Amino acid sequence: MAKVFRPSNRESSILSKIESSKEYARRQAIHGIKDCVEPLSNAIAMKLIENNLIETTNKNSSEEQIRTCLEKLTRSEDFDIDFIIAPYRNLVVQPNIISLYVTSFIIEQLIKHKDIVEIFGSDEEIYTCINRQVVKFLSA
Repeated sequence: MAKVFRPSNRESSILSKIESSKEYARRQAIHGIKDCVEPLSNAIAMKLIENNLIETTNKNSSEEQIRTCLEKLTRSEDFDIDFIIAPYRNLVVQPNIISLYVTSFIIEQLIKHKDIVEIFGSDEEIYTCINRQVVKFLSA
């Protein structure tokens, strides 16, 4: 018979603080992109094209789609964000919520856009490329 885990008050308090700090970091990251939507969307689009992960007929259109995605992220509810990133949650060990959201958008939505010829690379490569840009803008 399996042992039932019943955390003590101290353990519950620690677990609650860890969960609260994760939620706080998530909210701060999403709030932080409001200040840099334009340059971040430009940087992500440029790097994806430079690294040959996206082939497009119109770079500006790709940038506009990514900007729209980032703006939608800032207005989305937690449930909607979790629903969109669910298939990619286990892509990396400690994923950045913004990078994961944009990766999901590119893989599932941007590929359907009329100006996108093809999307190359694995999900991890796309995530890594996006995450480098997100970290660069949010840590500055």
